[in-house]
Amino acid sequence: MNNTSIFSKIIKENDLSKIIYKDKYVTSFHDIKQIAPIHILIVSNKLIKSINEINKSNKYILGHMIYVATILAKQFKIDKSGYRLIINCNKDGGQEIFHLHLHLLGGKKLGKMLS
Repeated sequence: MNNTSIFSKIIKENDLSKIIYKDKYVTSFHDIKQIAPIHILIVSNKLIKSINEINKSNKYILGHMIYVATILAKQFKIDKSGYRLIINCNKDGGQEIFHLHLHLLGGKKLGKMLS
């Protein structure tokens, strides 16, 4: 079975036309299934299949992903108006690609998800 995700391929290709931000831990690019005017994925460079695989040795990645989201929110000028961060976990949670990633959504008024 091939454990390479589409995200792993994008990270490896290092295609600067697609990549918005990249550092030692994460790579960011626009989601092709855009559901808001700004819809950016922040993906762990190391393959972590889901948030359920976060453990003592890799827990730093979650804080770093959120930190990068704040950088990108400022870059795309949605930091003042507001934005949403989403991590889906497994099929029932809406996860389609099994490689840990954070969605940064903004650029319009987002409806309430929970009441």
